[in-house]
Amino acid sequence: MPWTVLRSAIGVAVATIAAAAADPALAQGRLDARYSVTLAGMPVGKGAWVIDIAENQFTAAASGATAGLLRVFASGQGSGASRGFIVGGTPVPASFAASITSDKKTEEIRMTLGAGDVKDFAVSPEVPVDPERVPVTEAHFHGVSDPMTGSLIRVPGTGNPLTPQACARTTPIFDGRMRYNLQFAYKRMEQVRADKGYEGPVVVCAVYFTPIAGYVPDRPAIKYLVTLREAEVWLAPIVGTRVVVPFRFAMPTPLGIGLLRATEFISLAQPSVQPHPVAKTQ
Repeated sequence: MPWTVLRSAIGVAVATIAAAAADPALAQGRLDARYSVTLAGMPVGKGAWVIDIAENQFTAAASGATAGLLRVFASGQGSGASRGFIVGGTPVPASFAASITSDKKTEEIRMTLGAGDVKDFAVSPEVPVDPERVPVTEAHFHGVSDPMTGSLIRVPGTGNPLTPQACARTTPIFDGRMRYNLQFAYKRMEQVRADKGYEGPVVVCAVYFTPIAGYVPDRPAIKYLVTLREAEVWLAPIVGTRVVVPFRFAMPTPLGIGLLRATEFISLAQPSVQPHPVAKTQ
């Protein structure tokens, strides 16, 4: 049961954090981040995340692999990517893809979205039939985000985005198998310093997991995550934008504290692309 909980918790962590809030202001920025993952203080994984936000579109891509002691028990690696448009200041996903390989088994997820709705998706291998599983219906495909886009939190307004308002949200997620909500609540402000890159304040949010469909209620991992009240995410800004993203994610597991932490967090504002002037004819 502990390893099942840990695997499910990592999935929630990847999905973690909020839907984007509408903001008409357009900005551009890029983030290049590296993360380490520890369990009870022992290194178990590492990953990378690259995000590009332009005036009218965005891309986000992440990759990771097990490391350290965890390789003795199970090896794995994965990648995911999302792309879409900036509509009224809000990141709106158009496509999502993920591939996770562990113990020589590979899971592939492909999803097409539009205006917050899932238009088409494919999962391989297919979700096993289980009469106890809460079915995913057509209604669950509307008003959702994919896990990657759901991690790009756009804070409305014009002032400092690192405020309690960044935590005032509930994010509806569909990951290809499960429909769930991530609810956030403000806890406090902290100061962080990456080994390379960002040094400064972060806003800390509590994170609560609520399954909606596509899950088996009696599974121990689901029961554990539903009752969990100590998970929290630390959000840092992408320079040049009003988007904040996870710098750190921590939660207790039956094996100890699971911690995802940015070791490098380098963000840069990108110059706006100005249209070339049209030459006047004589």
